[in-house]
Amino acid sequence: MNTRDFLNNYYTAKNEDERLLSRHGSVEFITTVHYIEKYLKDGMNILELGAGSGRYSHYFARKGYKVDAVELIERNIELFRENTVACENVRVTKGDARDLSSFPSESYDITLILGPMYHLYTDEDKLAVLSEALRVTKQGGIVFCAYCMNEACVVQFCFMGGHIKEYLHKLTGDFKCISEPSDIFEMYRREDIDRLMSNFNVERLHFVGTDMATGYIKDKVNAMDDETFDLYLRYHLTVCERCDLVGASNHTLDIFRKGEI
Repeated sequence: MNTRDFLNNYYTAKNEDERLLSRHGSVEFITTVHYIEKYLKDGMNILELGAGSGRYSHYFARKGYKVDAVELIERNIELFRENTVACENVRVTKGDARDLSSFPSESYDITLILGPMYHLYTDEDKLAVLSEALRVTKQGGIVFCAYCMNEACVVQFCFMGGHIKEYLHKLTGDFKCISEPSDIFEMYRREDIDRLMSNFNVERLHFVGTDMATGYIKDKVNAMDDETFDLYLRYHLTVCERCDLVGASNHTLDIFRKGEI
């Protein structure tokens, strides 16, 4: 099977909305929205690449923003359209984040890459997505790019999940995951992201762990009463940019401003 076949099978069997709507999954969603809203102003246009079933696109469209979304997987597009309500100024098109040739340059104030980098395995493909996202973003516009992180996978899946011995052949000597399309997810360390971004004229604004400790204590987070969960969110938002902690997060969000061409 090719990469798209693996993704089609995965997302046909799994609805991403269900994860983000769970209490533990909502930490990632709340954090991502919190940072996007730091930079949103009335009248701004948003582009979401790899929009999935549209959790973020619908959220911002229902707040009155014009949103264009690009999604590769047909099942996700079906769910996206099913979730659309009449008041939304949102459009989803089938497409690949590596090639946005149907979108004009310098068109969007905010560009979201909240899924594509999870499923790319070569620098060529990763750089193509980043390059295209920056091309369609206005000068001075903000790009939000999400990644899956290596150490959370090693600790949670390999050690806590008891898979370390069977998965050892997929790890380098320093425990870096070696991913391929059948694994579905590509794993990153901060230095991998920094190396990719060194190719572009951008100003990094934030590097955020969007779930931090949450993935390690899912059951505890899910069992929290509302008051305790609010306190947990306050703690999480206090530490989610701590450079000594962020690498252990399951998901990170790199936030950067497009510089001069």
